[in-house]
Amino acid sequence: MDYKKSNAPLTTITRNLDDLDRNTENVYQTVAILAKRANQISVELKQELNTKLEEFASFTDNLEEVFENREQIEISKFYERLPKPTLIATQEFLDGKVYFRAPEATAIEE
Repeated sequence: MDYKKSNAPLTTITRNLDDLDRNTENVYQTVAILAKRANQISVELKQELNTKLEEFASFTDNLEEVFENREQIEISKFYERLPKPTLIATQEFLDGKVYFRAPEATAIEE
């Protein structure tokens, strides 16, 4: 998924609880779904950032040779400006782009 083109807000905004629990009818279940999706997004973004930064990594053992790599700095700044994973997950949930399913409670017959 391309999180760079997400229409999620960059800052935290106040949400209406009725909008959040419309699909699940339970605020706590909604929060659990959002937390799991935010973790997935966070892992994906971290992996993507690490692969891009590895291209510019220098593997020197000398601590005295510390230098700035402009490409790494620009890539890091770009990822810092992206919306946080919780905001992306919330926007995806409100847009209906998050698939979730609740295990049905099964009655035990004796």
